[in-house]
Amino acid sequence: MKLDKIDKKLLELLQVDSKQTTKQLSLHLGLSVTAVYERIKKLEKEDVIKQYVALVNKNKIGKSFLVFCHIRLEKHTKEYIAVFEREINKLEEVTECFHVSGDYDYILKIYVKDMDEYREFMVNKLTALKHIGSTHSIFTIGEIKNSIAIAL
Repeated sequence: MKLDKIDKKLLELLQVDSKQTTKQLSLHLGLSVTAVYERIKKLEKEDVIKQYVALVNKNKIGKSFLVFCHIRLEKHTKEYIAVFEREINKLEEVTECFHVSGDYDYILKIYVKDMDEYREFMVNKLTALKHIGSTHSIFTIGEIKNSIAIAL
């Protein structure tokens, strides 16, 4: 699907606040409510818009300790990769997992309450997974920029 300027502007507006009404969006875009509605439906149908979510304040839910954990598998076989990826998807503490190039095979983004909870997670869940050769954890000190919006 080829995105025009209006589609891009619409996506920018929705990335800032997806709860805006089609009327509010139509005022920003200079289009009719129906035209905005049809564009949104087309973007959803084409899977440009994958889903709508609520962003939760991690401090208010007791998950303010953010850890990036690098994982190296013992071997890079298809079986080891498949097992690891299937099992990592079951761990609720892991919010994102990326298969990467470089010294490590995966980078995990993990939210927990504190260092004690992270230790519990490491000992009882993560290192219990098969085929992990080594891990390297990086603890965040502060958040400088955290945006889910993708520039168009």
